[in-house]
Amino acid sequence: MNIHILEMPLDFGASRHGSDMGPSAVRLAGLKGRLEGLGHKIKKYFSPIHINPQEYEPIENPRAKYLSPIVSANEQLAEEVERAVSSGDFPLIIGGDHSIALGSIAGLAAAYRKTDTKFGVLYVDAHGDFNTAETSPSGNIHGECLSASCGYGLPELTNLYFAGRKLDPHNICYVGLRDLDAGEKKLMREAGVTAFTMTDIDRQGFNEVVRQVLSFFRRNVQAVHVSFDMDSLDPMYAPGTGYQLPAGMTNREALLLMEEMCDSGMVRSAEIVEVNPVLDVRNRTASFAVDLVARLLGEKIF
Repeated sequence: MNIHILEMPLDFGASRHGSDMGPSAVRLAGLKGRLEGLGHKIKKYFSPIHINPQEYEPIENPRAKYLSPIVSANEQLAEEVERAVSSGDFPLIIGGDHSIALGSIAGLAAAYRKTDTKFGVLYVDAHGDFNTAETSPSGNIHGECLSASCGYGLPELTNLYFAGRKLDPHNICYVGLRDLDAGEKKLMREAGVTAFTMTDIDRQGFNEVVRQVLSFFRRNVQAVHVSFDMDSLDPMYAPGTGYQLPAGMTNREALLLMEEMCDSGMVRSAEIVEVNPVLDVRNRTASFAVDLVARLLGEKIF
């Protein structure tokens, strides 16, 4: 498989600094060599964005902080993602905070509408990222990225790269939710997303949840984008992430999910976000991010 690795050193969308260094940490953890060892060809490996550090820019709208640079960076990402998919290649985006999903999904939507391909998103995250500027308690755009991709929120976000909705919310499946704001929870229910919370995992067992996730995508779409936020993991396994919430997924559960998604044959793109080296311990979180990508792209224990 030809892979385009697109680094997005962007931390404008979050409150805590440091995720802009995530792509470097993942690179140093050996991502390229690991994927080449699986027989993949790294066709491109670069960052499509050129932006100032966050400290150089004004907050602008306190309900959607750093809106202009986030839109600019994501439009550049969307162009590269569209180009990769249109070439039949696999875009792998390394963040950065989760606001980069705006560009990833916009680029996918632009490419897939040319071929009338129906796509969905597996959103592995502790958070819903389904706020709008009206419901967000923080004004951080990484918490507004998925709702905007579905057409809810500020026009600067909903019309990013091209006008109109990028993703049907009925084709979104969450895994690992454990921290939702009241406003976004209401909007998620109205939009019709499918969600498996940590409570669902505890009640049903992880294998059963994975079975339902696979069934969901096979019924509804032809291609899947995996968007994996490292804060979906328990901090025991991923200390280097911006929001360390207890009672998350284990490392074994996350690896199993990636293997099963690989075996589905439906995954055409992926992103790993919210690796924060400032908070990490001996680059453990970045190293595990490489493990996750390797499993998603074909690595097996035996």
